[in-house]
Amino acid sequence: MTPRTTTVAIVGAGPAGLVLAHVLHRAGIAVTVHERQSRAAVESAARAGVLEHRVVEYLRALGLADRLTAEGERHGRCEITCLGENVLVDYGVLSGGVRHWVYPQQLLLRDLIAGYERDGGAIAFERPVRSVTADADGRPVLDTADGPLRAEYAIGCDGAHSVVAAAFPDGDTGPGRRYPYDWLTVLARISRPVEQIRYAVHADGFAGMMPRTADVGRFYLEVPADEDPAGWDERRIRAELGRRLELGGEDPALGALLETGMLRMRGRVAHRMRAGRLLLAGDAAHTVTPSGAKGLNSAVADAADLAACLLAELLDGDPTGLDGYQRRRLDAAWQTQEFSDQLLDLLHLPAGLPPAQREFALRLRLERIRRIAAPGPEGAAFALAYAGAGELPLPAMWPSAQGAAVATGATGR
Repeated sequence: MTPRTTTVAIVGAGPAGLVLAHVLHRAGIAVTVHERQSRAAVESAARAGVLEHRVVEYLRALGLADRLTAEGERHGRCEITCLGENVLVDYGVLSGGVRHWVYPQQLLLRDLIAGYERDGGAIAFERPVRSVTADADGRPVLDTADGPLRAEYAIGCDGAHSVVAAAFPDGDTGPGRRYPYDWLTVLARISRPVEQIRYAVHADGFAGMMPRTADVGRFYLEVPADEDPAGWDERRIRAELGRRLELGGEDPALGALLETGMLRMRGRVAHRMRAGRLLLAGDAAHTVTPSGAKGLNSAVADAADLAACLLAELLDGDPTGLDGYQRRRLDAAWQTQEFSDQLLDLLHLPAGLPPAQREFALRLRLERIRRIAAPGPEGAAFALAYAGAGELPLPAMWPSAQGAAVATGATGR
């Protein structure tokens, strides 16, 4: 069978894959997108919901944020409770005006899919790529349900078990860490919107309350690593959330628990994000814990950088277009890991501490919380990193990019 051909084959229709596909398709590059899951599964899975400032500005410049900015909410404050003290961190002020947007990931994916199709793009849902090999000229050949597909470049945006990453010659997934705890996740109806993220640093374990929509919130509970979620019935979940978060009459009341799950807390960064004509973006290259809400945002930052690099190479004939991608994005991935790890260290106590030492550890954390909430270099640094300050590189063809430095890759995290 003669292989079908394309210029860029994208594996995975998550945030990274869809953003990359949009930019390349609009530039006239031949793109295919293969996704192993059904459209319904992609558009319904409740995952992240907090978008960084720079990500929303990038999507807005591409014309992909109309519903996000109309229906999403801007948030510039979080609160951290510890030893009965509730510390407000006004990171929108500390950062000089940089804020988050709260908009569920499944709604963003629906918008990206609909926009891509309006622009004439097509996504092959439930058409997994089984493996990736190379032809005699070193070009990727993807084994798909519709037969072989030859591409100039294959981009793995297909998560931690990426088939594109598996085709890298060394097969090394990179260093990682398994944290000594997990997070029980709860999606619940609430009586009124969550006004701001609440983190609870508690002697019995971290808890979190996150905004999602007007009548739905996301909650987290620290549990021992590898805990069986079956051991957490509804009564126990409600009791622990109320106690650790110190929920009172002014807080949203929990209604029906819509979904519970378990996040196995891990971090990983690949040694490589490029092997010749194979490239990785998002979770295929690096996975980060939910602490700080960086996973989706890092994936879009990868896609923005990679899109600019590919266009420089494919349209402008710049043979060095992709040379800096791996270095920049691995540097950014480690910066993100360090931020997430430091926030986890603030929110969790070391395991096995006796009561007197737990109080000592809580006192130390309260001092750190007060510092990041106060005006000054430490508060500003936390606020800028937390909210996602900076810019992502826009392709020169977009009007908002005219007169600006484009495709420099200076995206930070």
